[in-house]
Amino acid sequence: MKIASTLARIGNHLLMTPWRVKRAFPRPTLNAIEHAIRASESAHAGEICFVVEGALHGPALYNGQSPRDRAIEVFSHQRLWDTEHRSGVLIYVLLADRDVEIVADRGVHKKVGAQEWERVCRRMEAAFREGRYEAGAVTGIQEVTRLLAEHFPASMTRTRELPDRPVVL
Repeated sequence: MKIASTLARIGNHLLMTPWRVKRAFPRPTLNAIEHAIRASESAHAGEICFVVEGALHGPALYNGQSPRDRAIEVFSHQRLWDTEHRSGVLIYVLLADRDVEIVADRGVHKKVGAQEWERVCRRMEAAFREGRYEAGAVTGIQEVTRLLAEHFPASMTRTRELPDRPVVL
């Protein structure tokens, strides 16, 4: 059974072409995500980064890297740990696995907790399964906004530390 699921996963990743990623997240959807992040960050002192990756490649795929481990790696590459208030939040989408992961900096994670992040991820995944990528992404950002506003209210001296534009890897 494990071999069959591993082979199926590899097949899903190999078949996830850039065209399929653009079909799920076309320019208007990326623009809506960017707008949602920009609007969100006026309500709190956090920094949200949205990253979509179609598939894992090479050793990461063949060694069975989990979506969670990849999200942590992306969190580091995007330098989300380097925000002034330790309030960076990554929303990571791995399309081939149909998986959403949220990785938050220690300052945020300590206050919000894993259960809240999991709830947001599962809700986004449900929308994505129905093909509602824009709605799922924007709703997820709004839910993260609510959590950040509760624990990291906006301050008058807000500076944008990270770009609002979603990243497609």
